[in-house]
Amino acid sequence: MMMRSLLLFALCASTIQIADAYAFVPRSSSLVVPKISCTLQMKMFDWKRREADESHLNDLETAEFSFDTLRPAPGSRRTKTRKGRGIAAGQGATCGFGMRGQKSRAGRPTRPGFEGGQNPLYRRLPKFVGKPLGPGHTRTLYNPISTSVLSKVDAGSTVNFDSLLSGKIITKSKFKLHKFVSGPSDPIADNLTVQAHAFTGTAREAIEAAGGKCVLLSPTTGQVLEPVEA
Repeated sequence: MMMRSLLLFALCASTIQIADAYAFVPRSSSLVVPKISCTLQMKMFDWKRREADESHLNDLETAEFSFDTLRPAPGSRRTKTRKGRGIAAGQGATCGFGMRGQKSRAGRPTRPGFEGGQNPLYRRLPKFVGKPLGPGHTRTLYNPISTSVLSKVDAGSTVNFDSLLSGKIITKSKFKLHKFVSGPSDPIADNLTVQAHAFTGTAREAIEAAGGKCVLLSPTTGQVLEPVEA
């Protein structure tokens, strides 16, 4: 009987404590709980913009944007840190590079792509699939000649690099082989016989559209190559 009374007393006491713990919660149904609105705000490092009134720029309906009013977003651009100007700034003395070690010395500590001795990324990746241009492989290099120079020659003449050089239309050549490429849409002289080591497709079409003819030259001898009959 005594044990049953103690258990009943303990149960009532715990119920009272729970009720007292939630006694501050209002029971009114008309209570309006305010909604918490959290807007992300970035720290502005420019003190002039912190004090400036930019309310007219935030009004998208009336604000007029121009090159004079465009400016970076607040907090997106930070002032460059001045290093080596005293310990108060936090970047004085060693300027954040430490006291000793390879990375604290003057100049670049390592070459580009160096990863401390392990196999670097440019060696781990496979080679680019395509025409090889490394050691042991060669490609043909041409001196490009624009089709715009063909508007400065006489109609019906034979044009090659030597004739253009003697006429002072072209002044120099970096490579021995010459290739006509399409240039500005200048009118090409009619009925030209153009001699070169190579032609681009658009350059050939432009010359032939003006009634001209494209003649290939040998890359070794420089003589005219006879067209191969099918």
